[in-house]
Amino acid sequence: MSTQALDLCGNDAVTVPGRRTSDDLAALYLMHYKSLVRLAALLLDETAACEDVVQEAYVRLAASTKLARLRDPDASLAYLRSTVLNLARSSLRRRLVAARHAPILHQRDRIDDSVVQIVDRTAIVRAMRTLPRRMREAVALRYYADLTEAQAAEVMGVSVGAVKSATSRGLQRLAEQLKVTP
Repeated sequence: MSTQALDLCGNDAVTVPGRRTSDDLAALYLMHYKSLVRLAALLLDETAACEDVVQEAYVRLAASTKLARLRDPDASLAYLRSTVLNLARSSLRRRLVAARHAPILHQRDRIDDSVVQIVDRTAIVRAMRTLPRRMREAVALRYYADLTEAQAAEVMGVSVGAVKSATSRGLQRLAEQLKVTP
């Protein structure tokens, strides 16, 4: 991998070895965008919010000086997963604060929602959304993103034991909600 630097006239000037290019970022985007959106969908409830979170993660990676240092595609993907997870957490926090401070509408003041269609979600996604944040994240990272316990712990910023515990409890709650016998 090398990056072509341009001189003031726009001509090729210098090749910088070992640096990631925008082509590398584009390839990373094409390979992993959909899986990152699906990961965000397990953590958030709106498709547009999921796409925004993932796009913001790519923008942050592109704007970051870390892009040049990340030579390993797996490291780039791990950085993107962590960023998606953190942005999803921030989005949920903002929503909770906004909901707490939103004005209470009287029944007659409510807007008719007949125009808005409710998207039917699968039972597993609905059940996932009822889990507490850490359990939901652990289950999504372990079984959807197919990360090891150590990788999930690194992305979540917790210990491996915390991931094991959250995953176990999350799976138990999912089984109860979906009425699945082990």
